[in-house]
Amino acid sequence: MTTPYEVAVRAEAELGEGPTWDAAAGRLLWIDILGSRVHTYDPATGHRSVRRTEQHVGAVKPRAGGGLVLNLRDGVGLLDPDGSFRWLHHEPVPGRRANDAAVAPDGALWAGTMRYDEAPGGGTLSRVTGDGTVDVVLDDVAVSNGTGWSPDGRLMYFIDSPTRRVDVFDYADGRISGRRTLAEIEDGAGFPDGLTVDAEGCVWVALWQGSAVRRYTPRGHLDRVIELPVPLVTACAFGGAGLSDLYVTTARTGLSEPPALAGSLFVVPDAGKGLVQPTFAG
Repeated sequence: MTTPYEVAVRAEAELGEGPTWDAAAGRLLWIDILGSRVHTYDPATGHRSVRRTEQHVGAVKPRAGGGLVLNLRDGVGLLDPDGSFRWLHHEPVPGRRANDAAVAPDGALWAGTMRYDEAPGGGTLSRVTGDGTVDVVLDDVAVSNGTGWSPDGRLMYFIDSPTRRVDVFDYADGRISGRRTLAEIEDGAGFPDGLTVDAEGCVWVALWQGSAVRRYTPRGHLDRVIELPVPLVTACAFGGAGLSDLYVTTARTGLSEPPALAGSLFVVPDAGKGLVQPTFAG
């Protein structure tokens, strides 16, 4: 099934990623990882802003007390409401950078990393609490990517892109167990990248080199495909006043002849119904 899309923001992001609806501010947050930029977009007014970061940024999420939390190359940092920056956890590792991140139901940030050369086992997935406590949950990851939770908070979904799998864990009290495969992306269809979970418990997966977003049911059945006019589809999230519009980020890095819209932010109006996302408790 193909669903009409619109261009929300025409851009040339090198590696657009991480769309997140900031409900308190009524705006969408998204990033350009390699461009070291945090973007905001207000769909009601069309207002946009861009803030440059001092290093590559893998994810940005709203904080419960205002401001933003950033998953950066050298650790996790905080932007306060007045715009000032401070490190919450600083741990530089040569050759490694931050990648996707998500906020769990308890307000902790699950922050992913990867090596620039994407070496197997070079990345991690860590749980970061508001006081800066860090627990490495997975330490044998290549490209830590999409992470999300079921509506009842009992399941966590996770993608390590080179595996071509969307995995699911049992989740309780900040811990995961029982890893198994929800869905596997077949050869030729691209690699799973970012994900989001809707109010029906279905998992929407962006396909890098796949020109599409797919929706899988909680049982792992493919039931919807949204095709896009660019090959590098990176992540997706529901936003807007009713959380019914699906926003999709894209990239142009490594393309010798990028399509005109590569790196833009797309939106699929009335694609479904998203979940209210928790804010970082720090």
